[in-house]
Amino acid sequence: MPGRHGSSTASDAHQLTPGTSELAAAASVFSLLADPTRLHLVWLLTRGESDVTAPAAACGAARPAVSQHLAKLRLAELVRSRKDGRHVVYTLTDGHLRRLVVEAISHANHQVTGEPWHD
Repeated sequence: MPGRHGSSTASDAHQLTPGTSELAAAASVFSLLADPTRLHLVWLLTRGESDVTAPAAACGAARPAVSQHLAKLRLAELVRSRKDGRHVVYTLTDGHLRRLVVEAISHANHQVTGEPWHD
């Protein structure tokens, strides 16, 4: 499939100017991550898969609330789940989301600490 700039490699897809659909999808991701608890949960999942127990303890939120947040993230296909015995284990769906969240937290760290900006 040729890219908008005449190239045809799959990796070039990430370099294209976004269209309306891509911008709407990206805005939806940012909207879901705008909630501090959901952002915290996704950040925790950048460290590895988990059931509800550890993230609930780390976030200081009740398990039912964490389960609801994870369900929203799963419905948006930002996380996926699998059964492991009696537990449901959650993981991030892809590395793009992992990198996005790690970069957002790193950016915030610079804002909060006053550390110099860098590339």
